[in-house]
Order: sequence, then C-alpha cells, then structure tokens
Amino acid sequence: MEKSSRKFLLNLLKTPSPSGNESEYQKVWINEVKGFAVVETDEAGNAIGIVNGEAPFKVLIAGHGDEISMTVTRIDANGFIRFTRSGGINPSVLAGLRVDVFGFGGKISGVVGYKLDRSKEPEAKLSTDDFFVDCGATNADEIKKIVRVGDYILYRGEPEFLMNDRIVGKALDNKTGSFMVAEILRRLSRRKLKVAVFGVSSTGEETNMRGAYFAGARIKPNLAIALDVTFNTDSPGEEAPNRADVKVGGGPALSLGSAVNSRINEIIEKTAKKKKIPIQLELTPDKTSTDADKIHFSGRGVPVALVSLPVRYMHSPIELASMADIDAIIELLVETIAGLTGKENLKPV
Repeated sequence: MEKSSRKFLLNLLKTPSPSGNESEYQKVWINEVKGFAVVETDEAGNAIGIVNGEAPFKVLIAGHGDEISMTVTRIDANGFIRFTRSGGINPSVLAGLRVDVFGFGGKISGVVGYKLDRSKEPEAKLSTDDFFVDCGATNADEIKKIVRVGDYILYRGEPEFLMNDRIVGKALDNKTGSFMVAEILRRLSRRKLKVAVFGVSSTGEETNMRGAYFAGARIKPNLAIALDVTFNTDSPGEEAPNRADVKVGGGPALSLGSAVNSRINEIIEKTAKKKKIPIQLELTPDKTSTDADKIHFSGRGVPVALVSLPVRYMHSPIELASMADIDAIIELLVETIAGLTGKENLKPV
C-alpha cells in the first residue's frame, strides 16, 4: 500500500463520525475520492464515488464510515453529563475512559466516571445509567454553555501501528471498510471496466442502516458487495468451538448464509484462487447484520455478498486489525470487479 493511502486511512480514523452526524468524515472521504472518481451525495449523508458510471450493469460496493458513540441525555446540577448509547457501546469498557464531547459550542475533553454505589450489586448487568462524563465543571451552567441534549460523545484514541503491521485504534469498525471502498475505486479507475462501479461510504450502519437503504434504492445495482468487519477467533476467550475460525492476518473473510448470493461468492472465490489470495469463511446463517441486509431488500431486491476484515476487540476503544488483510481485501475486490463482463447470471437456480 502506498504511503499516501496509509496517511489517508489514518486521517479517516482520526476524523469524528458518530452515527447520525458523519458530515465531517464524509468531507475527508470526498476530498480524496474526487481525484479519481465522480462524486455524489444523497439525503442520507452517503458519499458516492462513481467509476465508469455509464455502463448498464451496476456494481455497488459499500463500507460504512460511521462509528459507535454516546449521546448526551441530560446535565445534572453538578455539571456531570449523563448519556445513552448510539450504537453498540459495551458499558463494561467505559469506566475511566478519556472521551471527547462534541458540544454545540465546541469540543471539550472529559473522562467517564463510575457510580461508586454500583459496587453493591456486582452481579447486576452494567448499563450506561451507571456512568457519567466528568469534564471538570463545578455546576450545570458551565457545561450548558457548550453542551446540550443530543450532542455526541466519542472515545478518544489515536490510531497506531503495532508489531507485524497490525493497526490498532477506535472505529476500525468500519472506517477501514469505507477506506477500502475508496482504495478499490482508486485502482479500478486505472482499469478498463465493463461494468459501472458505485463505491459508497455509507452512513448510519451502527444505528439504523439508513445509508445502505438509500444507496441501494437510489442506485438500483445489479450486484452489491458490502465491506465490513467480523469477529476474530484467534485471541484468548474467542476460540468458541461452534464458530468458524477467523484469524487476524488470515485474509479476507467471505460470508456464507441465507442473505448471501451464492453466485457472487463463486465469482469471488474463483478470483481468490486465480490470484492466490487466501480467504477465510465466516457464517451468517440468517442475516449479516451489516449494510448488506438493507441493500438486499432495497428496490426490487439486490443480490449481495459480504467480505469482512477480521478484527479483535470489536466495539471497544482499541480494535485491532492486520494491514495485510486490508491489502488482500482491496486486491480481491479490484480483481473480482475488473473481471466482471456485465452479463453475469446471478440466479442460483
């Protein structure tokens, strides 16, 4: 991967994109993609890069750029901020975290405090009600000049690289997917294609998947591939015996299940074999719980596939992935799409 592309990835990871307010992030994505693709937006906040858009056979690739966050619900008399979840926040990782509060009057720093009397019931399930954000204020009026109900709170955490070219940081789910969509478009823009490619940095996946539905309904693709992350099974406590093995560094994870079109999977697997790209298999028996589900049911229906990046510690402030896996997914999708004729029969029967 080129150094400029790595810099772009880090820039995306550092740009806030709470599910419901992804505009600043999308501006960064658009600024990069407009150099090699036609760019459009829609009412859901999606950013869409288009390559060879006049071709009749349309391929949609989507990776969501929004991240899990917390939302301010009230400010108490002492200036402590109470909040609820916007997406899959795990309360067990919150105590003591440093956070940024994106108030209507500006960004301020804070730490997540813990209700001490909660320790009297150690076996009870934690919820966001057990926590609050302390910004150092002495009363409510100090905070209310900057923060109001509905403002977003995000984990604070700079991305960095570890041994073996592993990247760690918050919101790898799924800014890596949005990044890969952009990189796939970049490389496809240099190829002679027989299909139109619509690459979407989608919005709202962590909360209501609004972006995926808007994109599918508007573009009306013949084929769609969602890029997201998936749970690993190669770290302590994750080696469940009833799950398919998915390892960080093991390559792209191709989803198998009811929502996934088997013909698309056959094309992807054939490409992987031809290009000697190792792939892993993950199971999504009923639904994928990704953008693929909403795209699948948009318009008159869209055949979909899901290719996932193995990630450790999902929905925590320290998600971890392999840059080699990211490279492999980009190569796999570039070669798959470049090999399409636009006459593919995607009917399983």
